Amino acid sequence: MRVMFHSCNGFSVGTDEDAWSGCALWNDVLRVHEEQPFHVMIGGGDQIYNDSVRVNGPLKPWTEISNPHKRRDYPFNEDMRQKCDEYYFNNYTKWYNTEPFASANGQIPQINIWDDHDIIDGFGSYTDHFMRCPVFRGIGGVAHKYYLLFQHHLPPPPSTYTTDAPQTEKNGGMDSVQLRDTYVLTQGEEDPCYIIGKKPGPYVEEKSRNIYCRLGKHMAFAGIDARTERTRHQINYPETYDLFFKTISDRLAASKGDIKHLMLLLGVPIAYPRLQWLENILQSPLIGPLRFLNKRFGIAGSFFNQFDGNVDLLDDLDDHYTAHQHKKERKELILRLQELAKKHSVRISILSGDVHLAAVGRFYSNAKQNIKAEHEWRYIPNVISSAITNKPPPTAVANLLAKRNKIHHLDAETDETLLEIFNQNPGVGEPGVKPKSAENNHATMPSRNYAIICESSHHNAEGAMSNGVNGHTNGDVEGYGDNAAFSPPKNPREPLHMGEKGAGTNHPAAQGINRTGLGGANGLDVTLRVEKNPSDNQGHTQGYGFSIPALESGAYKGQGEKW
Repeated sequence: MRVMFHSCNGFSVGTDEDAWSGCALWNDVLRVHEEQPFHVMIGGGDQIYNDSVRVNGPLKPWTEISNPHKRRDYPFNEDMRQKCDEYYFNNYTKWYNTEPFASANGQIPQINIWDDHDIIDGFGSYTDHFMRCPVFRGIGGVAHKYYLLFQHHLPPPPSTYTTDAPQTEKNGGMDSVQLRDTYVLTQGEEDPCYIIGKKPGPYVEEKSRNIYCRLGKHMAFAGIDARTERTRHQINYPETYDLFFKTISDRLAASKGDIKHLMLLLGVPIAYPRLQWLENILQSPLIGPLRFLNKRFGIAGSFFNQFDGNVDLLDDLDDHYTAHQHKKERKELILRLQELAKKHSVRISILSGDVHLAAVGRFYSNAKQNIKAEHEWRYIPNVISSAITNKPPPTAVANLLAKRNKIHHLDAETDETLLEIFNQNPGVGEPGVKPKSAENNHATMPSRNYAIICESSHHNAEGAMSNGVNGHTNGDVEGYGDNAAFSPPKNPREPLHMGEKGAGTNHPAAQGINRTGLGGANGLDVTLRVEKNPSDNQGHTQGYGFSIPALESGAYKGQGEKW
């Protein structure tokens, strides 16, 4: 099974798209697909950017209203709904016809979960009273309609929210005006791959659409819809987590041990450096005078957003699982994932996007637990791949994040930190290629990228394992020995097991083409393919690799309460 993972497939408002060669990295995806085809590509959020709806679209007049009370009470009537409906449809058809993304989209099956830009920047993370305004509720409904149609190939709901039809304020309410001269396919029984939330989100009149599906015999995928139910103070309803984990646990049990690896999609990284100090500054009283001057005289420009008047960066920080208001929810989620992994002896790996850079976070048992990697259910890597199209953050931001790469303690048993996987800048030494990060930054890479995840070993008819690395089998790759001989490092930013040894450009998994066998019989190889030169319209990349071992938590039983 070969999986391609991507996120942030579009440009933010105001970006010089020609300077970034458009969506050039899809050329690299197509080259790899031709050499070693992908079975599926997973979109981790922001598969399209609809933000321009407020700049040169039908929301522009509303955005320009300076009085926040008038803007909050502005109706989302049928005329505005029709204009927004037309905008979202046209934006989807334009982007989905843009090459080379269009060619990849037509060749590789896809699984998608949405995020804020699929609706509008920051949706769900602004203040509650503003998020409940008619215009935001209206565009949430329209965006959801085309999300279902284009990204899931499902019939949309018959009607979406409008202030002209109060019945649309409730999930399933129909507006006869919208149904006039219109045929809407009646949805039959839901596909069992969907785990539908029990109640609508607070700002979208629809229920969350989470996903579980098999990817071959030994792999499964699960995705949490972390946008439909999101507010500034919660990411998902508690009952949604309960339903999600029960469903996943039941499906894993039904596989009778065949599923060895579960890939979980969380659109926003969960093992990531903290920016609590920046949150504190942006929410402090010190910002008050600057906000007042901006309101009266326009000072500070784009520092404040056009919606609720808060600091523009704050909605991005509020999105993060590591934000202070999500701290409790985050910890509970990780602990439940650990229990799920231990119960079913399945390795869990997390896929995330959103942050416009590449990185690899990991949760793991601290050294006191003395657990080998193959028995380590707390070892949960977080593969962070973003963005495949949007421009990266400034080098200084990535370097600052790398400096904030502390060893954090989730609880008494679990630590977390980023793996130092970037041993060199992409394309270093090649003509016209500039360094993307500081020489001492090996943890975050501010350059466009995508990820490849594939089974580390080949399962042939006899059940023996083999791979394509110079004929070696089961991790018997030159320079790599047995996990039993591997000594964990004193610095956990360095490799924690044999699959992480030599992580980077020299790792056997770096190209994402051949199997390495380093993850053992049921492990995974992971590749981050990072753009070398944004001026190259062919999107050539540098590969960085590591491997993830399968989990054999049965050894836990023999240890009793020691672990």
